Amino acid sequence: MSKLNNKVIIVTGASKGIGAEIAKQMGAEGAKVVVNYASSKEGADVVVAEIVKNGGDSCSNPW
Repeated sequence: MSKLNNKVIIVTGASKGIGAEIAKQMGAEGAKVVVNYASSKEGADVVVAEIVKNGGDSCSNPW
């Protein structure tokens, strides 16, 4: 069992780049991930979809 199971993590700038990769990794490790974004809702939605597709729990939230 991962230390991150059922923990809620907010990743800022998670719609692209390093933030997106961190969000995906945290989701893969069992965290519930809030994908926070400032300008790219579409990018955030893609990250959320990937986390959910891989069995994780995620949602997006604008800055």
